[in-house]
Amino acid sequence: MPPAHRPVLSRARLAVAIFATVVLLTLVTVLTGCSSTPDPTVRVVPPTASGAPEAERSVTAPAPQAPEAPAAPAEVAIPSVGITSSLMKLGLNPDGTVEVPPADKGMTAGWYTGGAVPGEVGAAVIIGHNDTRFGKAVFHDLRKITKGADITVTDASGKAAHFSVTATESVGKTVFPTKKVYGPTQDRALRLITCDGDFDAQGHPVNNLIVYATLS
Repeated sequence: MPPAHRPVLSRARLAVAIFATVVLLTLVTVLTGCSSTPDPTVRVVPPTASGAPEAERSVTAPAPQAPEAPAAPAEVAIPSVGITSSLMKLGLNPDGTVEVPPADKGMTAGWYTGGAVPGEVGAAVIIGHNDTRFGKAVFHDLRKITKGADITVTDASGKAAHFSVTATESVGKTVFPTKKVYGPTQDRALRLITCDGDFDAQGHPVNNLIVYATLS
């Protein structure tokens, strides 16, 4: 008996067999998800620590914080005329006029709280006596100040704002330029005010000296 052997397939039958094998392998690959090329339309979103997909998390923006109010001025210094003073706060009198420092505190200047904080936009106003019944006061030598002189205002936190003198004027108290001194401005302005000029029958100076300055 001749030895057993496998039958030899014809070329046509061999081609059919190879095609069937390729089709079978393709089906197995698709069904098992083992494609060698990842689907570019699928994006994996990593889960958060809580297990929820990142895409599902809602992000809440932090609420905006209100800007911190500037610190009140604490000291004024004018080196060129030898003036240095702490600053008290001044408001309005019952009749609507601006307060001035008490006569017994003549060596202390005051900041008008109804105006701007020195260094901020607007007109900041500092008032001081020239003389009182107790003698020479804090702004006695303010008339000696010159254009371009430095005025330094230091706030309660220690931050210093430097101003440069732009002009001075002596005006009668009856024609005081209220709007020019206290009115709104887009500059970071400073005004210093004291008494000036001759004395009236009651012994009061008839003028005010006004020093105008802007932030350097």
